[in-house]
Amino acid sequence: MIVLIPSRYGSTRLPGKALADIAGKSMIERVHDCARASGARRVVVATDDRRIAAVVQGFGGEVCMTSADHRSGTDRIAEAIALLGIGADEVVVNLQGDEPLMPPALIRRVADTLLAHPEASMATAAHAIHDRHGFLDPNLVKLVTDCNGFALYFSRAPIPWPRDEDARAGEYAVDALGHIGIYAYRAGFVGRYADWPQCPLERIESLEQLRVLWNGERIAVCETPQAAARGVDTPEDLERVRAVFARGA
Repeated sequence: MIVLIPSRYGSTRLPGKALADIAGKSMIERVHDCARASGARRVVVATDDRRIAAVVQGFGGEVCMTSADHRSGTDRIAEAIALLGIGADEVVVNLQGDEPLMPPALIRRVADTLLAHPEASMATAAHAIHDRHGFLDPNLVKLVTDCNGFALYFSRAPIPWPRDEDARAGEYAVDALGHIGIYAYRAGFVGRYADWPQCPLERIESLEQLRVLWNGERIAVCETPQAAARGVDTPEDLERVRAVFARGA
């Protein structure tokens, strides 16, 4: 397993967040620590920014410089795979550069899920939704799976939607799953994915994983009882993560 960490300096809500200090280490180093703790045989930060590259090299990490023109982290991953010469059958995990609290065991589990399902091109993770607020929140992506644990659909809408009014009024939606944004791919698949145009569903929902389903590929899903901690998108998120590390997490 190789973990690739896409990281860029620009961010609408929190510019330069990859270099933000979290209890004495930059956020990108904290994410790198998670990847190393997963048992990955190689961890590479894919970035377009020399400042991020310098910090990563400063703590002994490996860097792959990529284009500044990518639309998504997956496109950056595709370029990194090509530049690094990673073999087509190698399992690559895409760990976002703003996820300093991602459990290392979950990183490994997503990779193992893909290895256990040779018919899948990609794997991801999900958690049970236990409250109505989360079920209705469009910022929490929901997904539904088939009987074998393969994704049928991802949506910002509450799915599956209970037709019965009493069920809708309950404390939680039975069998509802929230998506955790970590992905494992077979390296050869990522280049094909990057060559596909955006599909209509992807544009409507703003969810790039729908491009995979639209093109007939399968996504294996591993379920975990609890949600992983949210990534860092805002100054408030950064303070929340700093508080976790200050408590010794």
